[in-house]
Amino acid sequence: MNYHFIAIGGSAMHNLAIALHKKGETITGSDDEIFEPSRSRLKNYGILPEKQGWFPDKIHKGIDAIVLGMHAKADNPELLRAKELGIVIYSYPEFLFNQTQLKTRAVIGGSHGKTSTTAMVMHVLKHSNIAFDYMVGAQLDGFETMVGFSGSSKLAVFEGDEYLTSPIDLRPKFHLYKPHIALITGIAWDHINVFPTFENYTEQFSIFVDQIEEGGSLIYFEGDSHIKKIVGNCKKNIQLIPYNTHRHIIKNGTTFLLYNGSEVPIKIFGEHNLQNLSGAKQVCLKLEITEKAFYKAIQSFEGAAKRLQLLGQNKKLTIYSDFAHSPSKLQATINAVKNQYPRKEIVACMELHTYSSLSKGFLRQYKGTMQMADKAIVFYSNHAIELKRLEKIAPELIADSFDKEGITVINEKKALKNALSFMEFENSVLLFLSSGNFDGIDLKGLSKELLKKSEA
Repeated sequence: MNYHFIAIGGSAMHNLAIALHKKGETITGSDDEIFEPSRSRLKNYGILPEKQGWFPDKIHKGIDAIVLGMHAKADNPELLRAKELGIVIYSYPEFLFNQTQLKTRAVIGGSHGKTSTTAMVMHVLKHSNIAFDYMVGAQLDGFETMVGFSGSSKLAVFEGDEYLTSPIDLRPKFHLYKPHIALITGIAWDHINVFPTFENYTEQFSIFVDQIEEGGSLIYFEGDSHIKKIVGNCKKNIQLIPYNTHRHIIKNGTTFLLYNGSEVPIKIFGEHNLQNLSGAKQVCLKLEITEKAFYKAIQSFEGAAKRLQLLGQNKKLTIYSDFAHSPSKLQATINAVKNQYPRKEIVACMELHTYSSLSKGFLRQYKGTMQMADKAIVFYSNHAIELKRLEKIAPELIADSFDKEGITVINEKKALKNALSFMEFENSVLLFLSSGNFDGIDLKGLSKELLKKSEA
């Protein structure tokens, strides 16, 4: 098959393009900007566009289908040409569903934890030598791409994102997958540029539940009142499976799962991850993985990229990077680290990066979220605010919104690096918390500098 990707440089899009290329399909694509690591990865597989930009003459009747990315606009010249020629146009989630219509689909949704939970399920399936198709929103050890297809598989495991599908399809992505097994980790308001009220946002999860195939299963975190309300109103003929935080103990900085009279050591930690693990276990049981096999496999799971990812450590300083950026994710991660390292100083450095977090009306949602940090720093880039065409934010408003005594607010990259460089780290844990990149800071490089300085 001959597929053309409009907006091939996106994180999800370039992974799908590579997965199809590896499958033997013919891939072309276009984009007006392609950043790393997408550029190098596409180049490595010989499918990097020669020039950046949109070229309608690339669209011809020899193309079997278009895959349309969210970065493109509705008036994209290549998209308009494809419509003119009557070429089939798929959004990213439409394409995934089309490829897996005859397979059992497990879809993990939720405002937070869906990537980690999906990664756990994938890890256990791979450890159990079970073939499956997949899509996950982060790079995982043992998986070359974030999307994969197996011709022999009968299963598909997808991370279910609630953001919009494409510029010409404004449904949330997870409405298109029609799962046989669905999981909801938790609901906390996000994406206010698309869902202006919390009621509108939670409605998307009700619709997701309505898309579950008849006779399927809904696995859900029973500690979330918003999910329980959706479950209480569910009219579908599906099995309801609640879960909670896995029983555990912490010894000398290691978390052990309590199972069948034994203590099972794991490499991840935090109450939110123990909730994700319980949910992943229920998905695996529905996929006919035994409890014994699950506990054996989960011991070697180290987490997804930027999900409490260890950047480095020495006797004085440990540094983690985490995707936490929304209020619920931020609080859960800081609390998890404080519980894991109760005798260490926790320095939390978070970036306001998303449309929601940089919106004045949303900032109050962060109140109290950094209370467990011994030192709190909030960074934001004025350039990011300009790109999103939002109102400028005064540092004082951010400090008031977080309501954390002694909080530091910084809006220049150089000032942030200086503040961290002059900080004395002694028995400390430093957290970088963002879905962005701190305005282009090389976190691994900075971490090496801070670790070296702390040893001096």
